[in-house]
Amino acid sequence: MISPDQPIPSPCIRHCCLNEDDICVGCFRSLTEVVSWADADNAARQLILGNTEYRRLAYQQKYRDSTR
Repeated sequence: MISPDQPIPSPCIRHCCLNEDDICVGCFRSLTEVVSWADADNAARQLILGNTEYRRLAYQQKYRDSTR
């Protein structure tokens, strides 16, 4: 568990490649979110991580459905 005074670490997995919507296919952050991460407080980082989870699930669903 991360203490409130400790910054949430970046979700970057060093697999950086933007898709057609400028979303990184490695961490699922938007280009804007990647650039703003360093200056974001933990509340903003939590919001970004929520967005990445939504995008990751949508991506998995899209490609799961396309292989059937």
